[in-house]
Amino acid sequence: MGQILVGTCSWTDRALVGSGWYPPGRRDAEGRLRHYAERFGVVEVDASYYALPGERNSRLWAERTPDGFVFDVKAFSLLTGHPTRDAVMPDGLRAEHRDPAVLDQVWARFTAGIEPLREAGRLGSVLFQFPPWFRPGQRAEVFLRECAERTGGWPIAVEFRHPSWWKPGQAEATCALLSRHGMAAVAVDMTQRLASSVPPVTPVTSPRLSVVRFHGRNTAWGTGSKEDRFRHVYGEDELAEWLPRVRRLAERTEQVHVLFNNCCGDAAVSAAETMARLLDEDRPADDAPPTAARLPRARPAPGVPPTPGPGPTPARSSSSSSPRRAAG
Repeated sequence: MGQILVGTCSWTDRALVGSGWYPPGRRDAEGRLRHYAERFGVVEVDASYYALPGERNSRLWAERTPDGFVFDVKAFSLLTGHPTRDAVMPDGLRAEHRDPAVLDQVWARFTAGIEPLREAGRLGSVLFQFPPWFRPGQRAEVFLRECAERTGGWPIAVEFRHPSWWKPGQAEATCALLSRHGMAAVAVDMTQRLASSVPPVTPVTSPRLSVVRFHGRNTAWGTGSKEDRFRHVYGEDELAEWLPRVRRLAERTEQVHVLFNNCCGDAAVSAAETMARLLDEDRPADDAPPTAARLPRARPAPGVPPTPGPGPTPARSSSSSSPRRAAG
């Protein structure tokens, strides 16, 4: 049975910081991360989608978290074909995702920015969350191949936002494509009442990792403010639906990351705490010690060597809401 880690998509979201979840005395950058890491085993860095990650921040994150704690780092928007503001580009570069020279520099900066996490064995995955217009086809396959060439040796997770990737008749080809590149498929929980809804399928495409991201079940998904899109409080019955699915994923992979993205106030951390408790209560009698939240964390993320080899070499390559503050 693989290890199951539960956490949230960001620990510095403004609504969470303002909710009172962080106690007095632990509301500075270091205190917040230490408080969070005492309760969960994984967190997603979403600030790296809005701006390239910096080596200093990554080094501090590794120093401030216990052994075994891992970070899932969201790929910078330009690297997934999302609109990107020139203001967040390095060295005055234009945000031209089709320009190979620009991509080379951005990839180099992104690689350097997460290197301290890789060196410390704290890189759980790099999440490539593709936009809703990214559909199956030859162009998408070329894009994914180029991403794989640039990220050789990294633990990669891929979330598709267009439902056609997982429709009957296409899902098998999607699994084969991701498996060929060693990329873990991301399962999602979201409302199923929209034409754009991604079905809650749980394919396994990498023996190292599976990822489940809970976006909430608000029908305002894709419209309105961030609060409109993600406002949802998960009930125990909704989370319990996923217990057998998560267990099945853990039977087939070394590690499962269960992440909550319903980031309004403390809704995400509350859901994560509840899911951790439900997983422990549902744990088979002959299973290993409790698998969720802060237990156990003695080993680094699977497949991530403590001292990695050279980073990926540049090749070619071409989610979204208002920018958030850089993670601290």
